[in-house]
Amino acid sequence: MGKTEEQFKSVKKICVDIFEKKYDDYGTAWRIMRPESVTDQIFIKAQRIKSIDLAGESKVDEGAISEFIGIVNYGIIGLIQLELPDDEPVELEKQKTIRFYSTYFDKAQSLMLDKNHDYGEAWRSMRVSSYTDLILMKVHRTKQIEDNKGKTKISEGIDANYYDMINYSVFALIKLVLEESINK
Repeated sequence: MGKTEEQFKSVKKICVDIFEKKYDDYGTAWRIMRPESVTDQIFIKAQRIKSIDLAGESKVDEGAISEFIGIVNYGIIGLIQLELPDDEPVELEKQKTIRFYSTYFDKAQSLMLDKNHDYGEAWRSMRVSSYTDLILMKVHRTKQIEDNKGKTKISEGIDANYYDMINYSVFALIKLVLEESINK
């Protein structure tokens, strides 16, 4: 298994741990959210990361790492919401929810590995701030698609944008959590 794949799996452990703990606290209350609201939550998190980066400080105790984890988890929530019918109950069983989570995280990883092959790990030379900007761009694209009732003429759909946001966040977490801890 390659370094990137191992690092991706390490980030998954971090993100799923937070997701499970939040499930224990709140259940699947997020099921009430419309896809547009999920997109807005991702926007808020990415915008906060950019604001902290530009200001050079955070006045709230949570920094960029927790926000990137939030983007991963809300991206997966968005994918789950896109799949489930409106009449699905708000409260989902924990095991079913975690299976959904793992399925979408694994699909994101598979997509990342395919793209990583084609791009030759170019993401490793990028700055974390670029990931943030790309996420914000993807959010704006997603909002436009949502405003167009999901219709596109040539572009990928909402799900593809969520996958990209997840993967950019994982890249940031690899750099901020895994690689920085090695360099200390």
